[in-house]
Amino acid sequence: MDLFELRREEQLSQEAPLAARMRPRGFSEFVGQEHLIGEGRVLRKAIEADQPPSIIFWGPPGSGKTTIAYIIANVTKSHFSPISAVAAGVADLRRIVEEAKERRGLYGQKTILFIDEIHRFNKAQQDAILPYVEEGTITLIGATTENPSFEVISPLLSRCRVFTLNPLSDEEINLIIRQALEDRERGLGRMKVEVKEEALKHLICMSNGDARVGLNALEMAVLAAEPSDDGKLHLDLSAIEDALQHRALLYDKAGEEHYNLISALHKSLRGSDPDAALYWLGRMLQAGEDPLYVARRLIRFASEDVGMADPQALVVAVVAQQAAHFVGMPEGDLALAQAVVYLATAPKSNSLYKAYSKVGEDIESTRAEPVPLHLRNPATRLMKGLGYGKGYKYPHDFPEHFVTEQYLPQNLKGRRYYEPSDQGFEKEVGKRLKASTS
Repeated sequence: MDLFELRREEQLSQEAPLAARMRPRGFSEFVGQEHLIGEGRVLRKAIEADQPPSIIFWGPPGSGKTTIAYIIANVTKSHFSPISAVAAGVADLRRIVEEAKERRGLYGQKTILFIDEIHRFNKAQQDAILPYVEEGTITLIGATTENPSFEVISPLLSRCRVFTLNPLSDEEINLIIRQALEDRERGLGRMKVEVKEEALKHLICMSNGDARVGLNALEMAVLAAEPSDDGKLHLDLSAIEDALQHRALLYDKAGEEHYNLISALHKSLRGSDPDAALYWLGRMLQAGEDPLYVARRLIRFASEDVGMADPQALVVAVVAQQAAHFVGMPEGDLALAQAVVYLATAPKSNSLYKAYSKVGEDIESTRAEPVPLHLRNPATRLMKGLGYGKGYKYPHDFPEHFVTEQYLPQNLKGRRYYEPSDQGFEKEVGKRLKASTS
């Protein structure tokens, strides 16, 4: 690299966004993903020993996939060749492979090929590097936000270890932002920035586990701020809102307001008010609530408050969760909204909830009787000799495929847990049960 190239690299480094400037250079600066690169973890040991395997890093944006790849570049003695699948093609891959062969033959040096957004490579492009990963000419490190089971061809996937990265926690985002505020070399330390607590909380919340979002919004707010009389840049809530283009709503994902809003949503659903339910859903999602948390609550509601009055409610809730997870936000919000309206307008019954609660009480308070012999499976000759399965009545051998039989333990004989209501489909369930016992 000549003097002009060196100065150009220095200039680009200074002009890079804050998120790029603050990219950790080693494990000591990295925040999060302790399950992968914490002290003593297998992956970290392999990297520090300069023996990283071919890897696919799978995780959400801003969780550290590319950063870990560049830490590997700093630690390893291998040549590091980074490309983006958005811009590179088969010709680039072939060039890198040829250079890797030459490097290995002349100097014995290994080559690490890092492909950012590897899911954007088609099958032909992935096929082009497969034999060279297999023979060890290159060590592949791929980064993807998409499930590699669907986006990476099976032969290539089988030759790589898949490591899953988690979204960064609010505490980890907080630490990263504070590091940027204090770092005088690469961060904002020289600019004397002070961020008010409520503004910092909103920035952390709206980062939603993505460090890049938080750092870029912080930098934009700083660049737009005017120094006060004391020479400092004071960032209040309105400055962060403006940088994020998102109004702060009263919400704390770990505090009282979190539980207040989910309670309001649940009670609106139970009260069959789709308008109120949609409103509370919107309040939670727009304030930065994890959509999968909301989906889990909807699934619970479908069984607890709708139950057998409309068994389809559980199907709708589960499909909404899958849709929100697959599509992501904000597009996934409509799937959750559709589930909310369905649940709010569905007939309600808590008979299933009460029945299972009674079961739990009896399990706690009564003797755990052995399974009656006639209900046991006579899997061996010995079991059959001991009376397993003896006297069992096979319902399909009887009219209407039903026969009266005792299925509960003797000490709970005749106990009724499930009492169907007359709501929706459960009314039909009640008729069936009544017919079977008459």
